Amino acid sequence: MQKVFSEKSSNATLIYGDIDILRLHSNASKQLAYYTFIWATTEEIHLQVEDQEIVLKPNQILALTPNNFLRYISGGEAIIYQFNREFYCIQDHDAQVGCTGILFFGSDLAPVAHLDDVQQKKYNSLHEILLEELDTNDSVQEEMLRALIARFIIKTTRLIKNQDYNAYVRDEKLELLRSFNLLVEENFRKEHSVTFYASALYKSPKTISNYFVNYQKSPLQIIHDRIVIETKRLLTYSDKSAKEIAFEVGFEDASHLSRLFKKQTGLSPTAYKKKQLQRS
Repeated sequence: MQKVFSEKSSNATLIYGDIDILRLHSNASKQLAYYTFIWATTEEIHLQVEDQEIVLKPNQILALTPNNFLRYISGGEAIIYQFNREFYCIQDHDAQVGCTGILFFGSDLAPVAHLDDVQQKKYNSLHEILLEELDTNDSVQEEMLRALIARFIIKTTRLIKNQDYNAYVRDEKLELLRSFNLLVEENFRKEHSVTFYASALYKSPKTISNYFVNYQKSPLQIIHDRIVIETKRLLTYSDKSAKEIAFEVGFEDASHLSRLFKKQTGLSPTAYKKKQLQRS
């Protein structure tokens, strides 16, 4: 079973599904397209994430990013939540629960949360409300769904912090990918070149690109994606003009941002804002 929320103008997507989503990753290690939570419910689930084999026991939750390669090996029932940056990351969040927070780029390997009996009841209640909202098609559906996913992320972040957050072993490649994403989050409003981030990581631009060679996005695409996400956020939730927004995300010439934004979204910033106003 699968339920999908999709908003065309913003490209925001939220997916709820079961073990069939994982089975799509059974033949070979395949990169995820979304931020993903895998919640084992009644049986163990055996997975390969990057080069690590993970056994999820019942009532454990695994958090993955679009940077992760996943292979499903075997296992039973699961609850799967998936969403893209436009759905969750377009809004401001506390650093620990944002898209570069503890669950997604805060540790070197994918973190696992353990639910005790009390937490199971709380998570089950939250899940039932989320399913109800996925079936409720009205003007506040997106806001409600985003709030529920934010609550899920906050609760899971708390569990990870209170459990074995510091127990994950270090891996040089994953650490560099994580560090690159964190640096982009901190500096994308001023720095748009791979050279800057490579220098900050004491690597050459070629070395950085080589680290990303097996991933769907290049380092430059990650920088551009973050700029576009912030531009969408400001167009949607502020009264700033396209020129003001361009300056805020590091472009002296608004036309440069406009070309990048249109290349990624198919719309100019002005046309995108007009669509958002029509929705509200």
